Amino acid sequence: MLSAEVPLSHLGPSVLLLLQLLLPPTLAFFPNIWSLLAAPGSITHQDLTEEAALNVTLQLFLEQPPPNQPPLRLEDYLDFYSHSNWVELGEQQPHPHLLWPRQELWSLAQVGNPTCSDCKELSCPGNLLGFTLLTSGYFGTHPPKPPGKCSHGGHFDQSSSQPPRGGINKDSTSPGFSPHHMLHLQAAKLALLASIQAFSLLRSRLGDSGFSRLLDITPASSLSFVLDTTGSMGEEINAAKIQARHIMEQRQGSPMEPVHYILVPFHDPEFGPVFTTSDPHSFWQRLNEIHALGGGDEPEMCLSALELALLHTPPLSDIFVFTDASPKDAFLTNRVESLSQERRCRVTFLVTEDPSRVQGRARREVLSPVRFEPYEAVALASGGEVIFTKDQHIRDVAAIVGESMAALVTLPLEPPVIVPGKPLVFIVDGLLQKVTVRMHGEISSFWIKNPAGIFQSQEEGMGPLGHTHRFGQFWMVTMTDPPQTGTWEIQVTAEGTPRVRVQAQTSLDFLFHFGIPMEDGPHPGLYPLTQPVAGLQTQLLVEVTGLGSRGNPGDSSPHFSHVILRRVPEGTKLGQVPLEPLGPPERGLLTASLPPTLLSTPGPFSLELIGQDGGGQGLHRIAPQPCTVAPVLLELSGPPGFLAPGSKALLTLRITSFSVPQDLDIRISVNPSFAFTSNLSRAHLGLNESAWGCLWLEVPDSAVLDSMVMVTVTALGREVSLMPPTHAFLRLLVQAQTPQDQLSASSGPVVTTTTPVFRSSTLVTQGRARGGKVGRPWWGTVGGVLLLLTLASW
Repeated sequence: MLSAEVPLSHLGPSVLLLLQLLLPPTLAFFPNIWSLLAAPGSITHQDLTEEAALNVTLQLFLEQPPPNQPPLRLEDYLDFYSHSNWVELGEQQPHPHLLWPRQELWSLAQVGNPTCSDCKELSCPGNLLGFTLLTSGYFGTHPPKPPGKCSHGGHFDQSSSQPPRGGINKDSTSPGFSPHHMLHLQAAKLALLASIQAFSLLRSRLGDSGFSRLLDITPASSLSFVLDTTGSMGEEINAAKIQARHIMEQRQGSPMEPVHYILVPFHDPEFGPVFTTSDPHSFWQRLNEIHALGGGDEPEMCLSALELALLHTPPLSDIFVFTDASPKDAFLTNRVESLSQERRCRVTFLVTEDPSRVQGRARREVLSPVRFEPYEAVALASGGEVIFTKDQHIRDVAAIVGESMAALVTLPLEPPVIVPGKPLVFIVDGLLQKVTVRMHGEISSFWIKNPAGIFQSQEEGMGPLGHTHRFGQFWMVTMTDPPQTGTWEIQVTAEGTPRVRVQAQTSLDFLFHFGIPMEDGPHPGLYPLTQPVAGLQTQLLVEVTGLGSRGNPGDSSPHFSHVILRRVPEGTKLGQVPLEPLGPPERGLLTASLPPTLLSTPGPFSLELIGQDGGGQGLHRIAPQPCTVAPVLLELSGPPGFLAPGSKALLTLRITSFSVPQDLDIRISVNPSFAFTSNLSRAHLGLNESAWGCLWLEVPDSAVLDSMVMVTVTALGREVSLMPPTHAFLRLLVQAQTPQDQLSASSGPVVTTTTPVFRSSTLVTQGRARGGKVGRPWWGTVGGVLLLLTLASW
């Protein structure tokens, strides 16, 4: 089941979209995490998709060899098929019609055709009746299995105990889970061929460049600017133009060349429209047309514009905000924080007004000295930063910050915030290079000390450790390569709270994913979560990247022992949990169990990966942005497709509390402002209880085709509560219905109607606090929907 699958270890995040495309959420091969324990040697969902993608990718490399790499051989790689009797019928090739949504399957067993005989054993090699019709097995008791029909079979299938007993699945090599386990390898071979055909079809349709971007063979980076266009912003606008031109020229034709360009202007009271393009020349032309407008008073609609940028920016991208004003829409702070974490986008604010400055813009009101705190909160949540500078330094500072879009990691500092009189400590290992220390604030002096005890102070120019640059209150020290390994120290003396960030280039980094262990259903595995939930047993999956690109091929592989969780921003240690490897070490997959006691308090925390390199030297990496413990599980599900103009779409909502009773207010927003009706505005939840609701979204006839609609649901603690808001986001695509789509809709589940139909009261059901599937939201994203629609139109 796809919602229970372990993420891919060798390919980028875009491949997860292909999982939805190629492997629909039906019962199929085992997830990796269980096959390793219950059925060793089985070929899994992850194996199948990885190997199919690798085969087609390798074919691309064979035809267009990557520079400075050893030759690749297609025969070095392999993968997998499962639940029908296609293999038992003696077929040697994949089914020719499965890739085409509107192709009918032929020679199907009908309702009255018996298909299986009774089998009391775990292994059932001869239970299929002698016929030539295509069939599959029933699973569970809903709907009930008709007389004479086959079951899926295995330990988790309740229908397999009803006559005819047994089953026909070939998910694994274990007879306890797969009655036709002896045909597992043959089914896997056909599934591999079918997956290769699907990936090959995608390659032929997308072209080599598009296919490379899709699989993240080359990074699909984005250049996103949110730009204040009021009258006082002339220097900032020019700096943004220069920085955009610099990035485009520097990275043109390289793997780091941006694929998407996003621009969102704002002032008061307007923001947008968003401009998106894949053409750098079109982006530059639009950016060059922007000039400082009238106005100039403060505050501005900055967070509204940033939210719009986040809606259109691809995941794992950088967003730069240029402004000299505080936000008028500070009420959006928490929602934008959550959205930046959901998108895993880093937001950097370049503010050309020091909070203490009182001259410049006109004020319609007395402004608070802490009016920039919303920017600080969003930057902290997203892993970005807020940099205050002056007009004369904005170009230099923007150029330095723009370089952070390269493949850099931020090194953890101990302590994570400055404590007067106490140095900041960071560790440099042998896989780091181009180490830089960036500081900004009212700094009077600082020094940096390497492991050998050599000091360098704040004097500009070349020093014993590296080169120091200063632009107003912004300092940058670039260490001489190679940096000495070991423990470094930084001591800063300043007024207020200066900010310090240490970055470096490295081949070794990590990704992380959260999930809930699933024990019921046909295939145990993990139900993915954007963030952990208070009181809920959570599984952490760590995916170490760059293991195959170490400097010396003869070195032993790094070993990672545990992860540390720290409260953000103060750095208090919440605890640490050991890591267990999943599969062979070279895959870099690790797992840890996060007990409910560790995640009992809602709020942000950092995730640090601790280990050693092959020589026994310490390795320390920190996730690029904090994680957040959500107080409740909030699930928002949409229609399995797209929104059609002139229709009403049904969305469902489920809220579950696993920690303490909750009294919640439910708020809903839609961008753009489509009308909607909901039957859930409040919920009272006891421990382990769920509340269900429905939302009917009205799509106007004037809805723009190919546009995105984002639905946001927020759950807030009622009355006086310390519970932070919880958000769920759902992106939907507006598309015109084809005649075939209308025909399918008329004969299938109703997703458009003229009158909302739902219960007038909230349904409250008992949940479970320790695992189990807690719901099944629609995991589609805009990209996944676009892929589905594209394939369906071929």
